[in-house]
Amino acid sequence: MNLSSLLSPEAVKVVSDVSSKKRLMQSIAELAETLVNAPSQRIFEALQERENLGPTGVGHGIALPHARLADVDGVMGAFIRLERPIDFDAADRQPVDLVFILLAPVDSGVEHLKALALVARTLRDSALCAKLRANHDTSTLYALLTGGEATQAA
Repeated sequence: MNLSSLLSPEAVKVVSDVSSKKRLMQSIAELAETLVNAPSQRIFEALQERENLGPTGVGHGIALPHARLADVDGVMGAFIRLERPIDFDAADRQPVDLVFILLAPVDSGVEHLKALALVARTLRDSALCAKLRANHDTSTLYALLTGGEATQAA
């Protein structure tokens, strides 16, 4: 599994008009609705339900919201770079500006966990995160997220 199998170029966005966690979740749901066969309200509710179990802000300005939905065919991701960081209830209390979303089928089991681990490992790279924060172009962001896979595999 690699990020390019989870993430399409259309699933990468730069967002400037989000001022709260709830509004971010709505934006995520609207973006995901165009990528999967599920209504945005159902995606929003699934993300909120997961968030109510515990915040998905993992620290260092990164959040990994994720949910399982019956309407999703396979594990898929989306990436949002926020121009203005927002509070995300992260353990380190730092505001979030890099958000990688994962949606998976209800019965995805280990595939969902593998995808979550891959994303977490990738975004643990502080040099990569600095490059993501320095760019506003979605195609550049996509290339940064998926470009290092050939060298990591060797």
